[in-house]
Amino acid sequence: MTDHSLPSHEKKEKLRRIQDALNSDPVDIPALRKLAMEPGGFINDESRRKSWPKLLNVDIYETIATPGKLENNKYYEQVLLDVNRSARRFPPKMPAKQREIMQKKLLEVILWVLTAHPELHYYQGYHDISVTFLLVCGQKLTFRLLEKLSCLHLRDFMYPTMENTSKILGFIMPLIQKCDPDLAEFLLRSHVGTIFALSWLITWYGHVLSDKKQIVRLYDFFLACHPLMPIYLAAQIVLHRSSDILTQECDMAVVHHFLSNLPRDLRMEQLISDASDLFTQFPPDSLGKETLRHYRGSLTVATFKNFELVSYQQRPDYVLRHLKEKNRVLEKVGQSQNSRFGGKKVAAIILSGAIGAAAVALANVSMLDVLQWF
Repeated sequence: MTDHSLPSHEKKEKLRRIQDALNSDPVDIPALRKLAMEPGGFINDESRRKSWPKLLNVDIYETIATPGKLENNKYYEQVLLDVNRSARRFPPKMPAKQREIMQKKLLEVILWVLTAHPELHYYQGYHDISVTFLLVCGQKLTFRLLEKLSCLHLRDFMYPTMENTSKILGFIMPLIQKCDPDLAEFLLRSHVGTIFALSWLITWYGHVLSDKKQIVRLYDFFLACHPLMPIYLAAQIVLHRSSDILTQECDMAVVHHFLSNLPRDLRMEQLISDASDLFTQFPPDSLGKETLRHYRGSLTVATFKNFELVSYQQRPDYVLRHLKEKNRVLEKVGQSQNSRFGGKKVAAIILSGAIGAAAVALANVSMLDVLQWF
């Protein structure tokens, strides 16, 4: 079942549950994660724009400063090439002029992240993840989300070499061995390795799936789960195709070609459910000493637990918006107290428009009185 196959009354009910989780104070992150994993995920892009920032612990009202002189970034030329080749990732009916504008924004947002975090290294495929966020969230929110994601879930892919990425790909065969020893033995005899799943992993399937609804549905799932969940999904895709794989010639080129081409009729909701069950049944630390060694050495994995704990303390957006308005008023009141009016009451300043209509309620109140409100 895909998100658009949910009956309309179920969509409406689920959107209500999502909003309830978002409005809870603190935000009900466990409920939000559960909803992301259920059929349909967050249902629509409007809901995703509210929910994805909470899953990544991003304050959408926080002021950001975007870096300048992007042409000086060492990855500028490579990013430009990849962005220029990204046309197929945009809706086919999007006018060419609009697509060019979006590609410019894509170039900027990627370079904003890389310039703000010089410790991160660009890789081909990063733009596929970036464009998905851009199409759903717009440029400024994409920067916030992509910046956090790059320091967390994608961190292992953004080292100078692919060593960590290769180690993560190494999780696939132990998982297959646990579930289907015959299939694992066939794959090992074929010497196919795991490179067939590289683009699945490092693009969160954005490069290999053509249906945007499937892609964003997976993003709901991945953002709600452990950073290694994309590799569990990869293992589950292979396991789902076991009977067809075993009919192939046991040859590296043949098996690689078969595995690399994902079928169009992937049962995404079933795969998501099964990947989640696979993670529960065989968590990373159950997959043998070699796998466990990398699991413990991964910065992505090492920082995830603390990130998870901190995310439980988030305030809902309506509270953040209210606090932002209060802070704006306080700043203006503070500025007025440092002005030529000195310690006088702020009534005259408010009535003159120096603070604005939003602060009229503060008239005839001293600065001390104002601070006691907070």
